Amino acid sequence: MFAAPLVRQVKKPLVVIRKAGKLPREKQSITYNLEYGVATLEIHKDSVEPGEKIVLVDDVLATGGTVEGCCRLINSLGAQIVSALFFIELSYLNGAERLKQLGVSVQALLTY
Repeated sequence: MFAAPLVRQVKKPLVVIRKAGKLPREKQSITYNLEYGVATLEIHKDSVEPGEKIVLVDDVLATGGTVEGCCRLINSLGAQIVSALFFIELSYLNGAERLKQLGVSVQALLTY
């Protein structure tokens, strides 16, 4: 988890979004389309508050489908992803453009 040391450094809470069936408490879920099928993401319902601004941290940005699903999930709880940080961006798949259309700022350490 790339986010864990980062949130510890900036003294902010860690909010985890996982594939279906991985989280123990009451959850909010969203099912979304991918290029090759469908997927479901879940978050604990009490993880974020309405009006909160969220920075998403993930390893790879490809087409942006999963991150768009995360944005929709966060929005369903009344919060908003304002920025997304990635270790690697596969720029030829245009995921950053997809996220910018949602109002999400995108940054990556490495871009291919």
